[in-house]
Amino acid sequence: MPLDSPRALAAAVLLASAPLLAAPLDAALDESQRLALEAKASQARIEQLDDSSRGMLTEYRAALQQAEALQDYNRQLRALVAAQRQELASYQRQLEGIERTQQAVTPQMARMVEVLGQFIAADLPFLPEERADRLAQLQELLPRADVSLAEKYRRILEAYQVESDYGRTLEAWRGELQGEAGARSVQFLRLGRTMLYYQTLDGHESGWWSPHSRSWQPLDGGARRPLYRAIAIARQEQGPALLDLPVKTLSQEARP
Repeated sequence: MPLDSPRALAAAVLLASAPLLAAPLDAALDESQRLALEAKASQARIEQLDDSSRGMLTEYRAALQQAEALQDYNRQLRALVAAQRQELASYQRQLEGIERTQQAVTPQMARMVEVLGQFIAADLPFLPEERADRLAQLQELLPRADVSLAEKYRRILEAYQVESDYGRTLEAWRGELQGEAGARSVQFLRLGRTMLYYQTLDGHESGWWSPHSRSWQPLDGGARRPLYRAIAIARQEQGPALLDLPVKTLSQEARP
């Protein structure tokens, strides 16, 4: 084909313009790829924002639940505080009542201990050391601040109960009898609160306590054997038996 023919001329033109047509095409492809990447990045940001929104929504709902729980807890605390205030007020009234009770009972307990001491001093002189120690303990107990009012009252009633039990029992023990010649070891016998006797260890001398004269009076020889048996029964050395002991009354002592 001659070079100056129309076909040859068109081919030459196309070959000459090929580089010029390729440049816009490459640019278009690059732009398309860039736009695709940006779209992908935008989609990733959208998905991230969506995930973040869902996370924030979850946190928001959790915060609402926690707030509701805190409100319920606050209501319970308010009810608890109100109940504790009522209980505290009740305790305060009880304390005020206890103070009034102490003001009324403390002098009464002191009087009870005083009367107990007077009773022991006027009673038959048996177990003097034991009874004096019990009374001294009560006298030391009353002013103590570290002992409750109830404990003090219990101890006083306990002492009264012990003294009351003495009136229903038969008891014998060995002790010292003071006399003009000095102290002697004798056997004592207490018949309730009615009579108090003594008998020497050899059994040759016996006597009884006279409340009228506040002194020991001798017994005749006929009372020594019954007294010996009574002492043996009280010490559980013999079985129970009918006792034939001399009993003196104030009217008998007052007779001339």
